[in-house]
Amino acid sequence: MNYRHAFHAGNFADVLKHAVLARMLVHLRQKERPFRVIDTHAGRGVYDLGGDEACRTGEWRDGIGRLLGGRGVEARPLNALLSDFLVPYLEAVAGFRAVHGQASYPGSPAIARHFLRRGDRLLAVEAQAQEFAALARLMQDGRPAKALNLDGFTAWEAFVPPKERRGLVIVDPPYEAPDEFARVACGLEMALRKWPSGSTLIWYPVKDGGLARRFIDRLTKLPLGENAWRVAFNVGARANSPEGLSACGLVLINPPWTLPGELNAALHPLGAILSRGPGVKGSCQRLAARP
Repeated sequence: MNYRHAFHAGNFADVLKHAVLARMLVHLRQKERPFRVIDTHAGRGVYDLGGDEACRTGEWRDGIGRLLGGRGVEARPLNALLSDFLVPYLEAVAGFRAVHGQASYPGSPAIARHFLRRGDRLLAVEAQAQEFAALARLMQDGRPAKALNLDGFTAWEAFVPPKERRGLVIVDPPYEAPDEFARVACGLEMALRKWPSGSTLIWYPVKDGGLARRFIDRLTKLPLGENAWRVAFNVGARANSPEGLSACGLVLINPPWTLPGELNAALHPLGAILSRGPGVKGSCQRLAARP
């Protein structure tokens, strides 16, 4: 696969995914027992918003650019509720930029690592050679994180449950291969069987509404339990301006019990900030297994 996230880093989908990731990690830190984060498709972990790829698409301007500004983009004001919701995420971005420069943006492994305490661990998995080389360099600073060059789905099955029996799996494949939605569904079925108490965050694009609906429909046939949720987010589209991805979703397994309510309160103001045109929508609904 030829997917390179550098073209899309910091876009609206990253904002949603990384804000939710940060909230879940803050919750894991509330207990003293250590936890492990497994990022199955970690990417390179660091992105240059001033680089050629990011400049060619400019997607970050309608994402993190709306929140923090920079490079000719003016930040938009946040209401108090949304500001509180985004605090952990924006603190992680600020901490990363303090080290890597104000034009940098952290991928999910870098955000996850920001929240690790002594004793917590991160396993960041990436299969593509170039992306893995950058990820491995990022992880070479002595923190409790390891980069692994391996197929993400193979790693997901191999490393759950973690020995800590607490933690979070992040699943965010490129969705370029025809079978990737099916592989995610199979992976989740495996994870629910091997580690039913584990937390999982799955991101997926909504390019084809029918494909996304079939994916969610397949998940409802799994033994999801009572704490499974689907997040839908659409930032709308400008008239007569094809701009690629404008909608995405998350599947959350065993998130903090407070998170669905927080999301339903935050998604509307977040959509207003990131809006690109009519059709902005956001919701967090229970994903119930079929009887």
